[in-house]
Amino acid sequence: MKNDRKVLFVDDEQNILDTYRASLRRRFKVETALGPLEGLEKFKESGPYAVVVSDLKMPNMDGISFLSKVQEISPDTVRIMLTGHADLNSAISAVNEGAVFRFLTKPSPMDVMVRTLEIAMKQYSLVIAERELLRGTLRGSIKVLTDILGLVNPEAFGRSERVNRLAGYIGHHLNLKQTLYLDLAAMLSQLGCVTLTDTVMKKVYDGQELDAEEKQIFDMHPYVTAGMLSQIPRMDRVSEIILHQNDSLVDTPNLAIESRILKACLDYDTLIQKGLDKQDAIDSLRQREGVYDTKVVDILERGTAGEEGYVRRELGLSELHQGMILEEALWSVDEVHIMAEGTEVTETALLRIHNFMKAKRLPETIRVLIPVV
Repeated sequence: MKNDRKVLFVDDEQNILDTYRASLRRRFKVETALGPLEGLEKFKESGPYAVVVSDLKMPNMDGISFLSKVQEISPDTVRIMLTGHADLNSAISAVNEGAVFRFLTKPSPMDVMVRTLEIAMKQYSLVIAERELLRGTLRGSIKVLTDILGLVNPEAFGRSERVNRLAGYIGHHLNLKQTLYLDLAAMLSQLGCVTLTDTVMKKVYDGQELDAEEKQIFDMHPYVTAGMLSQIPRMDRVSEIILHQNDSLVDTPNLAIESRILKACLDYDTLIQKGLDKQDAIDSLRQREGVYDTKVVDILERGTAGEEGYVRRELGLSELHQGMILEEALWSVDEVHIMAEGTEVTETALLRIHNFMKAKRLPETIRVLIPVV
């Protein structure tokens, strides 16, 4: 039986659990837990479940609190409340606090339970399909956009690559349950830079100070990116993260965690491009009181610029493989900027390098970071 048919029933009465298991086992993969504490253990040991059905009145923890915890540890699971105490306040609390999909009364006729579970299964499938769309099709489309950015504007692309690795490291060590939006926002954080002039871009990525007019133009690029993304379905949250990626925490106390991460990573990268070493850059961030989330900066410091898990090597260009990271910018002998420092070597990048190599316009070797397998 498919795993997407898994249902967990949670109740403090064993006979009720036995009845559901016996009556529904031919239609669904039914598992049971005697009480909320055992239910949470089931999620840790045997999850994920497509659907969870919980009684309201249970010892140690009521069903509303239980389903709220389920929402935290398994947000895709569809939650159903079952109770013999069918009052309006309980229903409202169950929906608002536990994000309950359906509210049934005991004793619930078995045909009603079957229909409810079938509807819940369809809802679960929709949630999973939506997530896979974001992870697969959408991520692939965004990768095409960033590859084009790499060809048009290597400096901006290199920065987005460096920031993406840093942000991914921080998101992982903050134990964020959903890192997809952070990943997409980091990848696209510099997309608006395609509208900037070469003069502004060179000053930015050389760590030079911008004059007032140039700074105003540069500061607009997140708004440009957000406007571009507003045309793409399901990108609202990513657009919002990028829109606020330069916001200070002291000015925006409710700043989304993804924007907090991008803010720290972007400013750190700016300091590194100005020539500061890693520790001096971290110290500079810490001196800006109230601007950054201190937990984010702590993890950023431990990440040593996202290079954990890599070894440094100097290789011939013909030895480059996908997944390696350039530790220095790649320029042609006639001063064409091919790839920025910090850029990950992709299939597209290898094709471009190969074409320049055939024209004998590249140096023989380059310093890279190689992932440790």
